[in-house]
Amino acid sequence: MGNFSPGNASTPDAEPAGSGKKNSSQRAVHLPVMLREVIQQLRLESGLVVADGTLGAGGHSREILKAIGSAGMLLAFDRDPMMISLAEKIVCGENVHIHHGSYIEIRDVLQRHSQSTGRPPLVDRMLLDLGYSSDQLADRQRGFSFQTEGPLDLRFSTGENVSAAQWLATTHDSEIIRVLTEFGEEPFAERLGPAIGLAARRGEILTTKDLVRVVEQTVPPAILRNAEKHPATRVFQALRIQVNDELTHVSTMLNQIAPEVLAPHGIMAVITFHSLEDRLVKQAFRQKDVWQELSDKPIVPTPAEIRFNPRSRSAKLRIAQRVAGN
Repeated sequence: MGNFSPGNASTPDAEPAGSGKKNSSQRAVHLPVMLREVIQQLRLESGLVVADGTLGAGGHSREILKAIGSAGMLLAFDRDPMMISLAEKIVCGENVHIHHGSYIEIRDVLQRHSQSTGRPPLVDRMLLDLGYSSDQLADRQRGFSFQTEGPLDLRFSTGENVSAAQWLATTHDSEIIRVLTEFGEEPFAERLGPAIGLAARRGEILTTKDLVRVVEQTVPPAILRNAEKHPATRVFQALRIQVNDELTHVSTMLNQIAPEVLAPHGIMAVITFHSLEDRLVKQAFRQKDVWQELSDKPIVPTPAEIRFNPRSRSAKLRIAQRVAGN
């Protein structure tokens, strides 16, 4: 849904955010990653049914619509109502159906459309762009950027689950350590977990800057001085993955849902931004009875795109085709 997901060594630090929430008159600032490659690899043609599981600001979907024409149908999903309001400005039409929710709800959505349209409950193409957008990063009230002051929320939709601040304040240190280790690949998780947990239970971690302060006070000074990335980068990634249950959604889609809803010979494209996501995609696409990989290696942004959009540099695009008869 976006073009950037901070976290591992190949991912840029969060950049300073903008001036707060967007209103209905503002346009998205998000740049879709590898747009030309995505459209080319999906092998789009008129009349296809396409699912964009991560609508974001609508950059990919707009080009998909041009390729499938009025005879095709686009189903788009996003958990973030702010992003839907931005995308609706450029992704619209009688053949467009936008749903506020996770892409893992696609089976139910397809069944409803099948009943009303007579089409099979299948899609011909599917895209997942697993980063988050510059527009989300620029929203101070969401807490995605640790370089600006804002509530420590980190949810794609504030109507789901609990905020990162609430989760930290009610979670045992051992669970915080596990999340920092598994989702952030944080080398100082054993130090940071108890320090963050204690501060959160004392009510001392309510904002992004509160959490950054605890991280800076806990990691070794030499690390803070010499790190190429701010030590909070991995912590924010881990918490964002946790509160949004991101990896569960990805795994469920790749291993259970996509094989059911993608038509035989249908194509799936997935853009990842850190090693945890990419590992899930790589493992799923290696199931030879379900998928045929269409590229030997992941496709990456061109040097020209990286210069124009530095946040794209950690992106990887993997493509696979649904094997017929399974």
